[in-house]
Amino acid sequence: MHRILTPLTSAVTYSRWLHMFIPAAAASVWFFISDAFWAPLLFAVPIGLIPAMRLEEGIQAQLLLTPSERGRPDASIAAASSSSWAERWRTVLWLEVRLLISAGAILALWLPVASIELVLSAAGRPPGGLAEGLDPHWWNVLLAPLPIIPLLVLVVLGGRLSTAAARWLLGPSPTDRLTVLEGLTEELLERNRMARELHDSIGHALTVAVVQAGAARTANDPAFTERALAAIEETGRDALEDLERVLRVLRESGTPVSRRPTLAEAERLLDSARSSGAKVDARVSGDLGLVPAPVSREGYRILQESLTNVLRHAGPVSVRVTITVAGGRLELEVANPLSGAAGLPGSGSGLRGIRERAALLGGKARTESREDEWRVSVSLPLDGIRWSDAVHRSSGR
Repeated sequence: MHRILTPLTSAVTYSRWLHMFIPAAAASVWFFISDAFWAPLLFAVPIGLIPAMRLEEGIQAQLLLTPSERGRPDASIAAASSSSWAERWRTVLWLEVRLLISAGAILALWLPVASIELVLSAAGRPPGGLAEGLDPHWWNVLLAPLPIIPLLVLVVLGGRLSTAAARWLLGPSPTDRLTVLEGLTEELLERNRMARELHDSIGHALTVAVVQAGAARTANDPAFTERALAAIEETGRDALEDLERVLRVLRESGTPVSRRPTLAEAERLLDSARSSGAKVDARVSGDLGLVPAPVSREGYRILQESLTNVLRHAGPVSVRVTITVAGGRLELEVANPLSGAAGLPGSGSGLRGIRERAALLGGKARTESREDEWRVSVSLPLDGIRWSDAVHRSSGR
């Protein structure tokens, strides 16, 4: 019983009912002019083909059908003008469906009227409307609540039907989803990167400060204490500079996405590694132009981090880079020979960052030593729908 009554206590139930009445009111005006019931359905075709109509209907649907999603970038109903003929015809179909659903709203208007007629018939007045034909008796007042039951059913089910139709016909287009997803991906990746940088920098500074302070206290040597304080001061100053740099980037977070490098500029990374002494053998197969912008940008960053790890842990060694676009996926592999313990990066923040980037885009990253080589292998899907789910899971939405 509680589950049945819960929708009746929700404000959105009645805002959806209001949404059903809006086209019903417009259709009622037409019926004063003509009894051609099909005319509003025909008139909806040219109206729906106007690009701005999708924007107007989307705003209205967000406000009344899904108010909790209003203003959210991942809203299930888009508030944007039609950008293609497919979206225009979907808007036309939405208007047709909305008019048909409004017929239920018109019927719902007569149900409370029937309850009132039943109450009045108890005083001897012949009932009209839906209750027409009943004899006036005092016990008709006991029947008055009955029309309210189908009224509540129409209110709840009609609102849910309207919401489902709006999400289907006015939902974000692939272009809309990709645009929103790019923003979410960039925001989440930027936050992860900033968190890693602050963790490494501030954590290192605090560790040095604690160790130096403890050593100075136990040494009981003024000269050593002075050197320790100088080290703490220098380390703290470096940490403050890192913090200021990160905050400056956060304040300038409005940098256009298009300015960030993609895999099309991977040769710049390879040349940089070669200038550091590494012998880089790069092989690219497939069309990098088919890689969506978010995937291409994160592929660039993953490649950059992989080459940095090679130079940091293994030095100027031979590096094999393979980039493949095929089967709806971007495959990226960076391999270098193991040179003792230094050639095995382990599980530092750089490799963890690579795994996080791959997981954020719905892909996988594998790091392993095999056949006397250290390999970083990353596989990312090119299908935006698959990696949009990963982004939403990561953002907690």
